[in-house]
Amino acid sequence: MSTTLGVGVVGLHEGRTLLVALNHPIPPTVGLPAGDQRRVSSVRAVAGCDQDAEKIERARRDCPEVFYTTDYETLLQRSDVDIVAIYTPDALHGEHIVQAFQAGKHVICTKPLINSMDDARRVWQASKRGERKLLVGQSTRFFESFRRQRIAYERGELGTIELADAHYIHRMDWYYDKSLWATTTTDWVFLGLSHPLDLIRWYLGPIEQVQAIGSRSALAQEYGVKSFDIYCVNVIARSSQLGRAMGHYGLHELPSARNAIELTLFGSQGTSLAQYHDMRYFQTAPDGTEIQYDLLYQNRAYYFNNEVHGMHYGEFANYTQYFADALLSGESYGPDLLEGLETFCIMEAVRQSAATGQPVHVAPLLGEVGLERAHG
Repeated sequence: MSTTLGVGVVGLHEGRTLLVALNHPIPPTVGLPAGDQRRVSSVRAVAGCDQDAEKIERARRDCPEVFYTTDYETLLQRSDVDIVAIYTPDALHGEHIVQAFQAGKHVICTKPLINSMDDARRVWQASKRGERKLLVGQSTRFFESFRRQRIAYERGELGTIELADAHYIHRMDWYYDKSLWATTTTDWVFLGLSHPLDLIRWYLGPIEQVQAIGSRSALAQEYGVKSFDIYCVNVIARSSQLGRAMGHYGLHELPSARNAIELTLFGSQGTSLAQYHDMRYFQTAPDGTEIQYDLLYQNRAYYFNNEVHGMHYGEFANYTQYFADALLSGESYGPDLLEGLETFCIMEAVRQSAATGQPVHVAPLLGEVGLERAHG
């Protein structure tokens, strides 16, 4: 393997963001000199694939140096593609992951990793037939405020986490308009709640049991959405630590009061809060005072590529660089395939609990997939 890895991107709606993030310099910020300041050093986008010719043409205008095709097999056959980055509709993730593994490629797959038990089993079995690795593209972990929160936790500044409280709230009529498949072929527990549930799993470790309730908003009813789009979830970890997750995808947003994604960690030594779309981070100091950091102005160009909040340029670049470094060095990384499948089982447990109103244990679902729980 060379010291620069090539990435082939399939799914050029959201995937176009990764092409730009990897191959374009960071836009100049007021007061700072412009220059060829790439976000990454050991990885580069070399190929893109989509069945929609218009999406290919838009991506080509942004990144003309990349090879484009409408045929996934053609992308997989390219020797310059070391990593396949998957941004296709959720129901296709399992098939596309298996094909990439069979072609001898490493994989980055956007969240949710998969959205069915059948695909969980297929992907797990395919992973055993080779030595290819997979990173779940849980972008929130790689956003600046959440990275800072993780560093504080790993330094011991928060002590033992006694409660992890996470939410992702976002009005989604715009999403239904561009991705009609989301109304019928998946569930918001996979689409949206994957963010807060992943964050809780990241800090609390393996989850033993979930209890969830759900309902449909007026917006969901208007679009004929089959799944719940409002979820409230309580979780108990194997460690006996507690977590809470909430999602609402039909609300009228109040962004100055509640950010789209927030994680509050209540620890034995302190409390912290990280936010997205804003880049604010809050933490209690040892003397009990509150410290606030607002990183948005400093890092806006890196993370958003412009003055408008949104998209994922910085997070996508961060996790692709992180994965490439792990592949080149042989170091461990996360969330890997095993953790991603475990988190899927947590999400499936939430879906089942909300449907029945009863608590659901995660272990039987792990057994159905064929997993041995290896993350502590």
